Amino acid sequence: MSEILKIKGLVKRYKELIAIDHLDLSVKEGEIFGLLGPNGSGKSTTINCILSLLEYDKGEIEIFGKPMSPKAYEIKKQIGIVPQDVAVYDSLTVYENIDFFCGLYIKDKETRRKYVQEAIDFVALNDFVKFKPNKLSGGLKRRLNIACGIAHKPKLIFFDEPTVAVDPQSRNKILEGIEQLRNNGATIIYTSHYMEEVEQLCDRILIIDKGHTIAEGTVDELKGMIKKSEIITIEVAGLDNTALDMVRESNNVYSVSYENNQLKVEAGAGKHNVIDIVNLLQDKGYKMKKIFSEQPTLNDVFLELTGKQLRDE
Repeated sequence: MSEILKIKGLVKRYKELIAIDHLDLSVKEGEIFGLLGPNGSGKSTTINCILSLLEYDKGEIEIFGKPMSPKAYEIKKQIGIVPQDVAVYDSLTVYENIDFFCGLYIKDKETRRKYVQEAIDFVALNDFVKFKPNKLSGGLKRRLNIACGIAHKPKLIFFDEPTVAVDPQSRNKILEGIEQLRNNGATIIYTSHYMEEVEQLCDRILIIDKGHTIAEGTVDELKGMIKKSEIITIEVAGLDNTALDMVRESNNVYSVSYENNQLKVEAGAGKHNVIDIVNLLQDKGYKMKKIFSEQPTLNDVFLELTGKQLRDE
C-alpha cells in the first residue's frame, strides 16, 4: 500500500512550549488510522499542521506524495473533515447544508446533485432533508456533520470525536459508516477518547503525549508493550492475608486486590497463570464459584502509557 500521509520531524512551538516535538507519522492508503493522546497531548495541533491551518517551525508534511501547503488546493479538494463540534448552518436545511459544503469542491451541478443525494443516502437522512439543524436530534446532527464532510468524495477523511454525546444506535450507524467509507476506498484518520471504538475500528494506532510518539502499532502490538497481559477474576469467600500474600508471590503476578469476595489478579505473560492460582487456592481448601480471564483492553494500554492523572483541556 502506498503512503497517503507522511510526516517527518514535525516541530511546533508556542514561545517556550513545544507542542509538537519531532513527530514522525505515516498513514497508508486504505487504513483507518487512530491518533490518540490525552488532553493537551498535541493531537489537534498535529491535525491543524497537517491541514496547513497552522504554521509549524520545522518538518515535512506530504499528502498523496506531494508537499502540503496553505495553497495546495488540489490536495485540499481530496480531503474531508468531520470536526468534533457540529459545524453546519442553522439557517439552511439538511439538503442545503450538504449541497453548500459539497459545492465548495464540486462545481458541476449535475455531479453535485448526484453526490449530495449519495451522501444523504449514506447517512440515512432522506426523511429529514427539509429539516433545519435545530429540529434534529443529536445523533441526526452528527450524521449531517458527516454528510457535509464526505459529500465531495474525499480520499482522505479526518474524523475528530464523531460519536460524542450520541445514543448507541447512532454511534453504531456512524461506526458502520466509517468502515464503509474505508471499504469504498477512503483513508481515515480517527481521533476519539472512546477506546473501545478505536480498538474496534483502527488498523494501526499512534499514541502521542507532550507532542511526541510514545507508542505505535496494531492493537495487539500495543497490548504487548505493557506489563499487564492477563486480568484474572475469581469469586471466592474468606481469603485471609496469608492466602493473598501467597497469590502475590506467584509467578508473573504483580497486582492483587480482594473485595466483596472478588479476587482480582493482574498478571504478566504466562501460559498457566489461571491454573497456578486456582491450584494454589484449592490446595489451601478454598472453594471457587466463578473464574474469569480477560486480556487487557486498549484503555489499559492507554492509561499505562500515558498515566492516570487528570489532564486539563
